[in-house]
Amino acid sequence: MVRDLVSPPLGRMRDSGTPGRSLWDDARRRLLRNRAAMAGLVVLAALVIAAVVGPALLAYRFDEINKQDVWLAPLARGHLLGSDALGRDLLARLLIGLRVSLAIGLMATSVSLVVGVAWGATAGYLGGVVDEVMMRIVDVLYSLPFIFFVILLMAAFGSHIVLMFIAIGAVEWLTMARIVRGQTQSLKYRPFIEAARAAGLTTGAVIRRHIVPNLLGPVVVYVTLTIPGVILAESFLSFLGLGVQPPMASLGALIATGASDMELAPWLLLFPALAMIAALMAFNFLGDGLRDALDPKDR
Repeated sequence: MVRDLVSPPLGRMRDSGTPGRSLWDDARRRLLRNRAAMAGLVVLAALVIAAVVGPALLAYRFDEINKQDVWLAPLARGHLLGSDALGRDLLARLLIGLRVSLAIGLMATSVSLVVGVAWGATAGYLGGVVDEVMMRIVDVLYSLPFIFFVILLMAAFGSHIVLMFIAIGAVEWLTMARIVRGQTQSLKYRPFIEAARAAGLTTGAVIRRHIVPNLLGPVVVYVTLTIPGVILAESFLSFLGLGVQPPMASLGALIATGASDMELAPWLLLFPALAMIAALMAFNFLGDGLRDALDPKDR
């Protein structure tokens, strides 16, 4: 009986409008009916597959310099999207840049997810002085300009791609912590949490087994909306020359190069910009669909 009381309610609760259907099943059905979200998911899947598999299928490497193929227009000499000032194939560099930008977005968001969820859940559950101290730290970090803080970290420790994961993730967790803290405060007095404490579970066990699983809805939505922000932050840093360094490429680095050569070779700016727009819109459509599907007020 105690086991039933302390189990998280997400898997057990049933939609009042549809007997026998859990809230997660209902959310999945609502998401599948959202055409914009499904279109975003399809586009995102296509971009990921192209970024992972595409470079191995091309005749040119992304860092291969061909002095005879400088600034070729699309479809010329086997360069489907043209070439740049060093004769490097734009399609190969675009796919590598897309892979790097997506990897930075996913990894930096993962860092912010782990830190933000742990910080916010701990502060919200413990409350009192601990909550005040932890959230004042968040407020102080919030007062620092986001880009300035990232640029400071990059300038101090270098522009290595792994450092970009840590640097961007180290500031993106602040909003995640606030969201998780608010959700935790609304959960910690629920009957199943009280039952878990009465059953003798430690604070860490309650947070790990019962608080965090019941935060998955808003956390998943926020993650899908954070990844585009991280990609834009990386693109901005690369545009300033503080991000990914040559010969490696990212969408931001490609856009920066295309902007400087747009009068001579406008395709160098057009195609990376279209790829970034497609990725950002796909994430936003998917995030909006998840938000609508998991919103209990719409049930």
